[in-house]
Amino acid sequence: MSNPVPQLRRRVVVTGLGAVTPCGLNAAATWESLITGKSGIGPITRFDTTECPVKIAGEVKDFDPLKPLAAPLHPRGAAGEAVTAVFNGKDAKKFGRFTHLGCAAAVEAYVDSGLDAHRATLNSDRMGVNLGVGLGGLPEIEATHETWRKEGFRKISPFFIIQIAPNLLAGQASLLLDFRGPNMAVASACATSGHSLGESAAAIARGDAEVMIAGGAESTITPLAIGAFAQMRALSKRNDDPTHASRPYDANRDGFVLSEGAVVFVLEEYEHAKQRGAKIYAELRGYAATADAHHLSSLAPAAEGSQRSMRAALAQAGMSPDEVQYVSAHATSTPAGDAEEGAAIASVFAANKANLNVSGVKSMTGHLLGAAGSMGAFAAVMAIKGGVIPPTINTENLDPACEALGLNFTPGQAVRRTVNGALANSFGFGGTNASLVFSAVR
Repeated sequence: MSNPVPQLRRRVVVTGLGAVTPCGLNAAATWESLITGKSGIGPITRFDTTECPVKIAGEVKDFDPLKPLAAPLHPRGAAGEAVTAVFNGKDAKKFGRFTHLGCAAAVEAYVDSGLDAHRATLNSDRMGVNLGVGLGGLPEIEATHETWRKEGFRKISPFFIIQIAPNLLAGQASLLLDFRGPNMAVASACATSGHSLGESAAAIARGDAEVMIAGGAESTITPLAIGAFAQMRALSKRNDDPTHASRPYDANRDGFVLSEGAVVFVLEEYEHAKQRGAKIYAELRGYAATADAHHLSSLAPAAEGSQRSMRAALAQAGMSPDEVQYVSAHATSTPAGDAEEGAAIASVFAANKANLNVSGVKSMTGHLLGAAGSMGAFAAVMAIKGGVIPPTINTENLDPACEALGLNFTPGQAVRRTVNGALANSFGFGGTNASLVFSAVR
């Protein structure tokens, strides 16, 4: 007999969003691309792909970590040093690209939350950071190894460890914004930022913090990463048609597209947010983490672990499946994974399929690995806030196995409808699963 899932003791809401993705350099631009069905996938420009079997990825273009902020921030109060840019030239060299992307998204989320105007009355000890990364500083590892091989030990950068350590993103965001509460990083493959959001909500719910910056980042478009995933036969080889390469649920899907980026939330205790008059996007009602205990890189049959994750998240939220109108699916565009997750969704929402939209935004963003969970959660939250469900693009010939499930995969075009409840999934190598349930605030 299973034990009942406890509900969150304190309410947790989303008060800020930030995003730096292949689809846009901020949250607004990313969302506009998603609801208009615009792909961010293109040819790889980071390295010479002549000998590489996969030549496409979702790169973040025209990103400048030194770009001045629109207005200075004062996280340490009026007497403290103002923050005028995410990085200055000296500091930028100390960090890896995943930290550049993640801090930019974190600062955007912080600005969006409106917290800076209230810092004089807020306790920084009650404000924490949980930002994750799946693979970390792989570009810096590759580059430094090449430097060492050619020029020896004396040419290794003294900042190398800071560039690659997974928790340095959380550490730098904490330092930059003077968040002195819980400070940690999650690394659970492609479920990383789903777990980051869920664990941050749990920290607020149990009283460890009032505010958490949470989410994830990734930047691993390198010869080793692309080559390794290609050797696993995990990546699409649709090199001549990159914008159509990521095609969840399509009969002709042939793998995922590797991408980079960062998506970050500000989560806040409801009364704390309400007291300062914060803008609230949605409430994070439920979170669950499960393990398949089946295979290191494949979902369990019928995605059994994923089913348990979704059911437990709904139970914690105190919501029934018929209160959910949208599932932001993990939907990587792999031949096996999409059908397995689809079967799990169809099982959990068996009585609600006629009123449910499912979509996979990786059809546009590609797979952000450590930022994939927060990317999917971003789609869920924005669907609630804006009343628009982003589409699954490139699903031109629905896989018969997916069609048989009777789900509406929202092919081709966004759907305008009221969304009061949404669930976001993220799954990762190692058989790890995360499900998050959001709702409109009542």
